[in-house]
Amino acid sequence: MMKKNYTLKKYSFCCTLIAFNTVFCTPIFAQSDYMPYSYQFYQKANVDLYSTGTREHTSMKPFFAGDSLLKIPLQSMIRYNTKGQKNDWGYKKLYTEHLVDIKSGKSSFYADLLPDFTVGRDFSGHKTISITSLGFQMGGSHGNKFYYNISGYAATAIQPEYMAIYTRQTGIVTGQAYDRTLPQNPAWYYFTAIASYTPSKFLNIAAGRDKTFIGDGYRSMLLSDFASPNPFFKLTGTLGSLRYMVMWAYMNDPATTSPYGINRKKFGVFHYLDWNISKRLSFGFFDNVIGFFTDDNGVKRPFDFNYINPIIFTKPVNNSSDDPDKSLLGFTGKYKVSNGLTVYGQFALNEFHSADFFSSNGSSVNKYGWQLGFRATNLFEVDHLNLLLETNNAKPYTYSARSAIENYSENGEPLAHPWGANFREILGLLNYSYKRFDFSGETDFGRYGFDLNTLDYGKNIFEIYTNAARQYGNYTVQGLTTNMIYVEGKVAYVLNPRYNLRFELGGTLRVEKNSQFNNKASMIIIGLRSSFRELYTDLASYKMH
Repeated sequence: MMKKNYTLKKYSFCCTLIAFNTVFCTPIFAQSDYMPYSYQFYQKANVDLYSTGTREHTSMKPFFAGDSLLKIPLQSMIRYNTKGQKNDWGYKKLYTEHLVDIKSGKSSFYADLLPDFTVGRDFSGHKTISITSLGFQMGGSHGNKFYYNISGYAATAIQPEYMAIYTRQTGIVTGQAYDRTLPQNPAWYYFTAIASYTPSKFLNIAAGRDKTFIGDGYRSMLLSDFASPNPFFKLTGTLGSLRYMVMWAYMNDPATTSPYGINRKKFGVFHYLDWNISKRLSFGFFDNVIGFFTDDNGVKRPFDFNYINPIIFTKPVNNSSDDPDKSLLGFTGKYKVSNGLTVYGQFALNEFHSADFFSSNGSSVNKYGWQLGFRATNLFEVDHLNLLLETNNAKPYTYSARSAIENYSENGEPLAHPWGANFREILGLLNYSYKRFDFSGETDFGRYGFDLNTLDYGKNIFEIYTNAARQYGNYTVQGLTTNMIYVEGKVAYVLNPRYNLRFELGGTLRVEKNSQFNNKASMIIIGLRSSFRELYTDLASYKMH
């Protein structure tokens, strides 16, 4: 019987590989320059990416500049302020080129130093805040088939009080790495690497350690760039208006969030199919399965070859209530109302019980989240003035699991929305670029429910949802209902767009209030910064202080 099952699995695996190659081995554009994902940079290309005259796949990020429209704003910024000085070596190195920039035949190589030095004042916490970070990046390409990029940073910081509390509670510097110096001021290393290979025009293969973002909004309810980078292997193919991604990821479950007090490893399998029905309308279909290598008793599990299957939905459909692994299903949609306006949304389903889902009994086992938003480009006919308005909502216990290691997280932080679950959020972002100047503003209104009296009300995804405070009668923002207001404004002058070297001045106001505490943070920072990393500071507290 065992031999028969093994033969059947082997046959199924071979069939799915043949199906994958047959369906997705169609021409895709040559991929060249890798562009790390950053909302603040990517929005510069909105006028082209979300034009009714283009048919770009915009919901899978990061892009490659060779097969996207990101080169347009990059090249435009490089052209500014270069008249009469194009041949000046020092000027080019400061404003338009990589520090090391070598091209020989079909091959290229570049390298840069990445400074990130800021200083400011946390007026509410009555202390000076700072980041001291020095990094590097290097990369290169060979023809239009192979590209690689490696970056790393060593950093220390004195954080504003609300972020220092988050770091102490999680042991993680938000979205980056372990804090190596708890309970002192944090110090950490950050490292990413990626290699992309297009063996033919039919398929792209990418592997490395990085982040992936699914969606057209600022947040993602499916897969975001908030948590630390993790190792992955990814295949991407295109068939006409269809683009398909399958990714296998290796992730960490740190002792700081594990109820068992040990570091364990887990894995994630992600599938995403993006369908551009027309130049205006797009739909996307997503699934994920989180599994573990060692169970709660320390027993290693055998490898399941079903997870090699690259076909979407095959595992979640078979994921019965007795299956130890946890699945997440999702849907994305986008409609370009006009050249200047795009409406988008997402739906994430963590678990479905039909008898309870279509009732109003507030069952703890019906866990889902949703997003709705719109983008406006060249607002009021002002070039490069972009607006995004968005609402995000997650029911209690969404992204949690029956076993703590299987929750939807990586390295102790959520893989989707930074706030976990049991929240409502409305946010707006305004961006304006003029030559090398960037202006940005964010306003975020949130409400969420903390655990209360040692009962799990559903915000903390690291809690086991079978220990819910109640089985029925649940509602969003239950527990210790907390309101948060976050307002931020920044102005930057971009020195070198090749690696986003810029002078930056910013101010932030944050208020988090409930019946038990009223925390305020007001701060201003100034600094010399580089890289495209999106480092989120619009955080809700991890748990009650």
